[in-house]
Amino acid sequence: MADLAPQRQPEEPERRGEPPGTAGGPLTTRAALERTGAWRGVARWRWQIFAVTWVAYAGFYFARQAFSVAKLGILEDPAAGAQLTERVLGVVDAVYLLAYAVGQFVWGMWADRFGPRVVVAGGMAGAIVASVAMGASAALPVFGVAMVLQGLAQSAGWAPLCKNMSSFFPVRERGRVLGVWSTNYAFGGLVAPPFLGWWAYAVFDAWQAAFFAGAATLAVVLVLFLLFQRDSPRHAGLTVPEPRREAAPETGGGTARTRTGVYRATLRDPMVRTLGAAYFLLKPARYAILLWGPVIVSRRLPEIDKVGATLVPVAFGIAGVVAPVVIGWISDTVCGSRRVPPCVVALGLLTLVMALFTPLTAAGSVPVMIAVLGAVGLTVYAADAMISCVAAVDFGTEDGAGTAAGVVNGCGSLGAVLGGLLPGFLSGTALFYGFAAAAFVAGALLLPHWNRRPRAADPQPSQGS
Repeated sequence: MADLAPQRQPEEPERRGEPPGTAGGPLTTRAALERTGAWRGVARWRWQIFAVTWVAYAGFYFARQAFSVAKLGILEDPAAGAQLTERVLGVVDAVYLLAYAVGQFVWGMWADRFGPRVVVAGGMAGAIVASVAMGASAALPVFGVAMVLQGLAQSAGWAPLCKNMSSFFPVRERGRVLGVWSTNYAFGGLVAPPFLGWWAYAVFDAWQAAFFAGAATLAVVLVLFLLFQRDSPRHAGLTVPEPRREAAPETGGGTARTRTGVYRATLRDPMVRTLGAAYFLLKPARYAILLWGPVIVSRRLPEIDKVGATLVPVAFGIAGVVAPVVIGWISDTVCGSRRVPPCVVALGLLTLVMALFTPLTAAGSVPVMIAVLGAVGLTVYAADAMISCVAAVDFGTEDGAGTAAGVVNGCGSLGAVLGGLLPGFLSGTALFYGFAAAAFVAGALLLPHWNRRPRAADPQPSQGS
């Protein structure tokens, strides 16, 4: 790259292949693009991809959260509630999470092979079909099959979209850019439930409307995605200089550039395995608050009503929108693109907050509960965004960024199953001490990699003719 070129006597600009009137000396890629007038087109595509992929993953939540919103109406519906009891709905949740975990291990590899566009669009279509099926029938077999499809479809979003973003943004910018981009899932989790609840209970007074409204919203997002998304700079008409490739490790049957070779090489990568283990330990805490937040608040604050118990956990989600932005900026600017230090700090703070959760909330104070849930959200979402997105694609090989993100998120999704089940079996004190211990172990696993940096940065794209 020009930034690293040795100093030499300046030559005539025309002989160096630069525009006339350019001063001598090395140029950064961005400066060269600006001087040739190509940077504006490159920047437009990068931010277009940022916007459409952000909207795409937030859109997935409108189909995902429909079931949570519909539960209130299902349990009060004599016909549906007869077979879809609370325990049955809990099992359906577990089935969904298991299907989601399986999909995470698959779709990242498929995105590396077929491109994010095909995988994400197929996932959206599957989620729409599953939502319509659940709105059309309350039969348990239909719900079971539809939730398996929904889990597989929803898992087609994250890893492929992370790969899509990594194709347009170099390593030195990913901490900040993907930090902001990772607000999509916290935003979707905040906005989708009240939006779907309004359609279901204020407009139509029917729980089925939650599924139909979610499907319709995601259908609009799918159209926008197909219109404005491109898989890579080359697909957008941008010319990419030949990158300096990371050497691919050898596998038994060939090189890691084969599809099975990429997957095997990814699984053998110590850093990917470490990230997967850390994410498995982290994600139960996040999903316990997401799925059981109102119940936990009601247990700790018995005097609060149901509406209040539903609103208090919003602090967790609001902090989740801020956290990825903060940790991404810290990673790039303070830590020099090192991803592990901010993760370890966030996990250390999460350990402390989880260990103190029970004594801090023992007084029954609503403001204290809001503050504690906000602190949990800030720390858990910070580590979550850095591990599941930025670090996962940074430490994967160029050809295996989607596979690496899929493996890491698949491990986390297995942990999410525990987050949905454990609050029903453990008391508050034991539960939060368990989450504190898990966060501590996750931080300890990452600590030996404190000074490790991502692989070489991707080259900046330039606009094709």
